[in-house]
Amino acid sequence: MFLALKEIKKEKLRSGLIIFMIVLIGYLIFILTSLALGLAQQNTDAINGWQAQRIVLNADANTDMRQSFLTQKQVGKLSKKEALLGETSVVAKAKGQKQQSAVFLGLKPSQFIYKNLKLTAGRNVQKGNEVVVDTAFKNAGYKLGDKLQLNDYKDKFTIVGFTDKAKLNIAPVVYGRLSSWSALRGIVAGPVGSAVISQSKNYKNTASGVKTYTKQQVINKLPGYSAQNATFILMIGFLMVISLIIIAVFLYILTMQKLPNYAVMRAQGIPSKVLVSATVSQSLLLVLSGLVLATVLTIATAAVMPSAVPMAFDIPALAEVGLGLLVMALLGSLIPIKSVLSVDPVSVIGG
Repeated sequence: MFLALKEIKKEKLRSGLIIFMIVLIGYLIFILTSLALGLAQQNTDAINGWQAQRIVLNADANTDMRQSFLTQKQVGKLSKKEALLGETSVVAKAKGQKQQSAVFLGLKPSQFIYKNLKLTAGRNVQKGNEVVVDTAFKNAGYKLGDKLQLNDYKDKFTIVGFTDKAKLNIAPVVYGRLSSWSALRGIVAGPVGSAVISQSKNYKNTASGVKTYTKQQVINKLPGYSAQNATFILMIGFLMVISLIIIAVFLYILTMQKLPNYAVMRAQGIPSKVLVSATVSQSLLLVLSGLVLATVLTIATAAVMPSAVPMAFDIPALAEVGLGLLVMALLGSLIPIKSVLSVDPVSVIGG
């Protein structure tokens, strides 16, 4: 460690350039990770907010709540841990406001999703022409008491409350009555809802024509969700490999330039393990310094980032990414070690 610190202090410019490169890579990876987490959360906020464990859909709905229709016979009798809801896509319009693409979810007041709805302002729905909307509407300029027109439905809905983290497939959620869902879908008889949400891991609906899924199975089938996550994972993985290559190249060049010094130290009887330890320590110190600065930049970015940008700065997840970069640094530092171990004092000094 002592040799590593002395080397960094002596070669300030070279060390600074390496740290600068690590800062850029680390910052980019942290931002990409935060963006991936933010988009993933906006796909699943509503489902996670229900604390769902099992979701029952029509067997022919291709695991899509919007395409699912359940009859009363298929729904059956529900306990306190189950709730029936209806889902449909809507375009919300209000006078003087921009249109908002949203997801309408119809609820029953006697069931847990309605009862557990956490409001940031206003109150819960009490009438068929009232709705509670995600705070994305508030950020867009909507306020309590605004009259919403959903699609081309003739009656308007009044915003009576706002709730946070209520997004499904990135679209903000509009919570209303289940009867309003039927009216929006033009259903007069037959289907009574889109899905049964259960908080019990052991719940299973055995009625004909339905299928019980885990929460993750439904999430994975959300349009674009799996492809989006796979894209970000691939990008982050490539950046990890690039960081490994950059660290390895820089350290290899530095090691080659220091071979005469290493040869002198070997001639003085300094063990090879000390030189190897210095090389590895130098690598870890440089990367750790870069990650600290990248973390500071990420924190500053989080402080000024507009709420409209779908980013989630999750400390445990970002810590895992930082640890991955340290592992890449450790691997990169092993590449020039062979040159350190094989240095011949006579040939290097003599040459």
